[in-house]
Amino acid sequence: MGEILSFGAASGQAARVDTVFLMILVIGGFFFVLTQGLLIYFAVKYRRRRPDRDNETPQITGDYLLEFFWILIPSIVVVAIFYYGWLVYADLRIPPAGATDVYVNARQWMYEVRYTDGRTAINEIHVPAGKPVRFILSASDVLHGFYLPDFRVKMDMIPGRTTTLWVQPDRPGRYPIYCTVFCGAGHSNMTANLIALPPAEFAQWEAGGERGGPEGKGPEALAARGERIMKSAGCLNCHAVEGKKIGPPFKGLFGSRVTLEDGTTVAADEEYLRESITDPGAKIVKGYQNMMPTFKTTLSTEDVNGLVEYIKGLK
Repeated sequence: MGEILSFGAASGQAARVDTVFLMILVIGGFFFVLTQGLLIYFAVKYRRRRPDRDNETPQITGDYLLEFFWILIPSIVVVAIFYYGWLVYADLRIPPAGATDVYVNARQWMYEVRYTDGRTAINEIHVPAGKPVRFILSASDVLHGFYLPDFRVKMDMIPGRTTTLWVQPDRPGRYPIYCTVFCGAGHSNMTANLIALPPAEFAQWEAGGERGGPEGKGPEALAARGERIMKSAGCLNCHAVEGKKIGPPFKGLFGSRVTLEDGTTVAADEEYLRESITDPGAKIVKGYQNMMPTFKTTLSTEDVNGLVEYIKGLK
């Protein structure tokens, strides 16, 4: 990535966001100089020079060609700004395939980090440089923010909802994370760090973490936790991994299109899976009855995340 117009951007995404603002600044500056320059020029050129001079101005009814162009040109400029801004926005919202998932939960006044292999951290997120990373964001108490200024991205963290954000650090470094939503007395101290490591160093860091199970031998991988909860919570009494029971099967569900009882279809993404666990009556799959109880109060956020990770792996 070139550094001339990057303004310290830590990723290609951030450089494209900077380009949008730079383009608007240049276009706005050009038209400001043009219009104000013409204003000053005409004010000087056609000023009243002699009191006895006939100052009556000619009667001008309009110029259709001129009016056409001063409507057409600004319209083209505005559409061009919108189109390029939309491309950048779409790129910011849709992570590439193969992005590494990191779960981040906010509470007063810290960020709790959980990786898919089960390890946890507070206020520090380690990621590999040069590879896309998707953050799956939630909050336990009040509204929080997740802002990475070096990447020009920000997302709200909302209690009871899950939001996502992705970045791809182009170079190793330590990048600050700020809460941008007032969340109480300790809001100004709610900061964290994104630590982008070279691939070799990240592999060493990853290999150095402990893993284990729920018996106190270390953190439990989210997918393993989800499999354990699926068995203990009785999910497999009504659902099958493969095949048909009184509930829809899980294999191949994630990423597919699901037909609902009203004939509409929805994408079986992570938000759909979470909603189906915590509010199963919100979207009823065609061919099945609404018999599933809600697990909103019986499963923790980490339990739900584990179930989602497990179902995602059932290809």
